[in-house]
Amino acid sequence: MIWILPLLWIILTSFRAESGSYTKYFWPQGFTFRNYVDLIVNDQQFKFMQWFFNTLCVAVVSTIGSTLVVLGVSFALSRLRFKMRKPLMNIALILGMFPGFMSMIAVYYILKGLNFLNNPLVCLPLVYIAGAGMSYYIAKGFFDTIPKALDEAAYLDGATKSQVFFMVTIPMSKPIIVYTILTSFMAPWMDYIFPSIICGSNYDSYTVALGMFKMLEREFISTYYTQFAAGAVLVSIPIAALFISMQKYYVEGVTGGAVKG
Repeated sequence: MIWILPLLWIILTSFRAESGSYTKYFWPQGFTFRNYVDLIVNDQQFKFMQWFFNTLCVAVVSTIGSTLVVLGVSFALSRLRFKMRKPLMNIALILGMFPGFMSMIAVYYILKGLNFLNNPLVCLPLVYIAGAGMSYYIAKGFFDTIPKALDEAAYLDGATKSQVFFMVTIPMSKPIIVYTILTSFMAPWMDYIFPSIICGSNYDSYTVALGMFKMLEREFISTYYTQFAAGAVLVSIPIAALFISMQKYYVEGVTGGAVKG
C-alpha cells in the first residue's frame, strides 16, 4: 500500500478537475480528461509532444549504440586475454562508483570546445554511448557462464572472433541483451541533470524530464500542476510496457550476470 499510494495519487491528480498544486483531500472532487488534452494538443507554453519525441529519439539512438558497445566490451573482457585487461576492468569498476554528474561540467566544456553544443539532441546520445562501456560487469558475468568449449569448437571450424561473437555468443544471450536494452533505454529517458546542462534555454530541444520540471517552477505550478501529473503518467507508459513485456528476460539477465564476476 505504501508503494502503490503515490502512484494512485499521481494518476488521480492527472484527472483532477480542480487546478492548483495542493489540495487537502486525496480523492478529487471532479474528474476530467482536459489535462491530457491541454498537455498534448492545446498548450503552446510547454511543447510536451515535441519533448516526448526528442526524448524518444535520444533514447532509441542511445539504446542501440550503448547496447552494441556494452556487449562488445563485455565479450572482449570475458573471452580475450590481453595486457592491462584486469587493471582496465578495475579502473572502470572504480570510476563507475562515482556519480556521473561529477564529470558533467568537464564533458560540457569538451563538447563546447568541439562546437557540438549547437545541437543538444546530438550531444546527448553521443555522451550516453561514449560512457556505456563502463557498465560491462553484468553482461561480462553472463558471458562468463557460456561454455568456452563452444568458442573453441567454432575456432576449429575456421570461425573468426567476430563470427563467434555474432553467430555463437549473441544468439545465446537474449536475456542479457534485453537487460542491456532496458537499462540503456531508461537512463536517457529519465535523465534530468545532463540535459539541463546541455539544452540551456532552448525549449525546442528539451527532453520530457527537463521540460516537465519547468512546469513546477513558481510562476507555472498553480496552473500546470495537473498537466504535470498527466505528463508523468504518459512518460511512465513506455517504461512500464517494456518491463511488462520483457520481465522474464530482464530477470534472467540479472541473475545470469550475477553468477560470475
